[in-house]
Amino acid sequence: MNEKILISIVIPAFKAQYLHEAIASCLAQTYSNFELIVVNDCSPENLEMIVTNFEDSRIRYYCNAANCGALNVVDNWNICLGYCKGDYVICMGDDDRLKPCCLEEYIKLIEKYPGLGVYHAWTELIDEKSNYFDIQPPRPEYENVYSLLWNRWDNREKQYIGDFLFDVANLRKNGGFFKLPLAWASDDISAIIAAAKNGIANTQTICFQYRVNPHTITNSGNFGTKVDAIVQEREWYDGFLASRHPENEMEKKYYEVILRNKERFFNRKIGLYLGLGIKQEWSLFFKFWRKRKLLKLNGFVFKYALLVAVKTQKDIC
Repeated sequence: MNEKILISIVIPAFKAQYLHEAIASCLAQTYSNFELIVVNDCSPENLEMIVTNFEDSRIRYYCNAANCGALNVVDNWNICLGYCKGDYVICMGDDDRLKPCCLEEYIKLIEKYPGLGVYHAWTELIDEKSNYFDIQPPRPEYENVYSLLWNRWDNREKQYIGDFLFDVANLRKNGGFFKLPLAWASDDISAIIAAAKNGIANTQTICFQYRVNPHTITNSGNFGTKVDAIVQEREWYDGFLASRHPENEMEKKYYEVILRNKERFFNRKIGLYLGLGIKQEWSLFFKFWRKRKLLKLNGFVFKYALLVAVKTQKDIC
């Protein structure tokens, strides 16, 4: 195995609860040529004590001068990227874990599919007690960007920034991790940009553990901000797809299906989160209704949002 490839593992950190586990999982890798960068986003908790408890020269610790916060969390991802010396980078949560084989499996993929901008690790989900409870659907070992995009919309519900290994030079060339508020869809778009030219390779072994808990940004409220972010996400996809020219028959088929289903996908996605927000704060309905022409929201979005709000309210009662 090629040990010359340096992999940067970065942890944009704020919470202390699982940070020790996250770091320990990195240090347990069977592939040893990596650096581990922890960037404290001005946490009120003593993260430095957790990091300094580990005696390993591969660890580097930094603390931001100002807090990026949940809204601008992608800024901290990119601060982490700025410290990287590696050829490739994994950006994982401070509560996630790498399985011991993770870097080794990535190296195998890089050797088999050299020159890609991004690689993906098969991921399992763990709970607050680190117990396994779910798994991502399997993926082909290699796929083009249209397959990645369509399958993400159609049947790949669970996907996270820590799933991916990015080519550092390519990521920097593209402006770093793509920023949307609350990092909403930033993982998806960053991966799609990286896969746009040569596609993506996926491990066939479970390598990454994503922790689901109530304290993650994904599980937070902020539904109005999430709706705004989804609108921005839709605008990005409009521009991306308009600039694409599929090169073969299979790419054309995916491309046609994507275009045919794009509006339905985003109408439902926007309606879902607007509905969840309306359930908590009815003024959101009127806020977005007033902006419907500017944001290109049609009547279906609001009907669907009301259905979601009523249904979830009944479920609670």
